[in-house]
Amino acid sequence: MKLIVSILLVFSLNSHLALCQVKEPASSTLKILTFNILHGATTKGDFDLDAIARVIIENDPDLVALQEVDFKTNRARKYDLVTELGWRTKMAPIFGKAMDFDGGEYGEGILSKFSFISTRNVALPYTPGNEPRAALEILTLLPTGDTIAFVGTHLDHLRDEKDRVAQVRKINEVFSENKYPTILAGDLNAIPGSTPINILEEHWIPSYNKDNPTPTFPSKEPRVKIDYVMYNPGKSWKVLDTKVIQDAVASDHCAYLVTLEIVNN
Repeated sequence: MKLIVSILLVFSLNSHLALCQVKEPASSTLKILTFNILHGATTKGDFDLDAIARVIIENDPDLVALQEVDFKTNRARKYDLVTELGWRTKMAPIFGKAMDFDGGEYGEGILSKFSFISTRNVALPYTPGNEPRAALEILTLLPTGDTIAFVGTHLDHLRDEKDRVAQVRKINEVFSENKYPTILAGDLNAIPGSTPINILEEHWIPSYNKDNPTPTFPSKEPRVKIDYVMYNPGKSWKVLDTKVIQDAVASDHCAYLVTLEIVNN
């Protein structure tokens, strides 16, 4: 009798432990942040990476697209900015060069809570004499088991739209061939309804309210929307929330946070 009771107790204990070890299903939500970081300068003209990191940490994104990222330039005190921010935020960093600049390089950065399956940096077309631009992409595997692509970019800033139009056409051409669901984020230097945005939206689904776009620039008193998160295909994603993060010191741009839900059809 004692043996039977002991066996039952062991079985009961093992069953309880097994239940306790059942993992919660991975969250199907994904938080995306795009942030033009003003090459680390802040609007006070100093150099404060902790102020930038604080904006990121407080909003806890899964993926971050960074623009105006310096890599070992003189003005950035020879820091590799995206690696420094990765260390501060405990996220995996990668830099994508757009051009040589000030003793170092200048371009895009991505921070990720997830490791990289692969990366590529795509040069975008530009007029000779203007600033080169790039689109930096990572491929990553999410805890849900979904593989996605994430692209960060920063389009030309000049009043003439010629380069921006060429750049968005290149983005559509290159990334429309993606095998996996893709998110595009960045400072596009174009307002809703402009030719570059209209061209992008032929392929990408925007996350913002098209009837009432919330401005993202300048950070002190935002007047225009030029920072975006878009996705493709539309059936793979659902927008749960959007938020413009106004910090008048960390950068001259507001950070733009979008919470997406992964939809498996």
